Amino acid sequence: MIIWEIIAGILGGIIGGMGMGGGTLTIPILTIFLHYKQLFAQGINLIAFLPMSFIAIIIHIKNHLVAFKETWLLALVGCIFSLGGALIANHISNSILKKLFALFLIGLAIWQLIELIKQKNQKQDTK
Repeated sequence: MIIWEIIAGILGGIIGGMGMGGGTLTIPILTIFLHYKQLFAQGINLIAFLPMSFIAIIIHIKNHLVAFKETWLLALVGCIFSLGGALIANHISNSILKKLFALFLIGLAIWQLIELIKQKNQKQDTK
């Protein structure tokens, strides 16, 4: 099953490098195809995220795409709530955690679809 781990790494790295969160692909690959428990897959994703994000941030800084003044509050609040989320995740069953992640992905897909429709409508309105 090493091929699925390589695929998860490739897809997670590409998506994560673009700044979109590689875990949205990595976690489903690890849980669906490799049958890892949800919390374990999330842990693997977090560890894999560290070197991938380090490389991506260097490239984004080099290209002047990071606004440090605007990110400190987001980082601070994100750190505080990631601690809370990790504590909560440790007390939730695997099946509930899987369902919550699935709901998150479905919500994300719906939101992206709505944004795509809005963009299409805006392009038609400007013609």
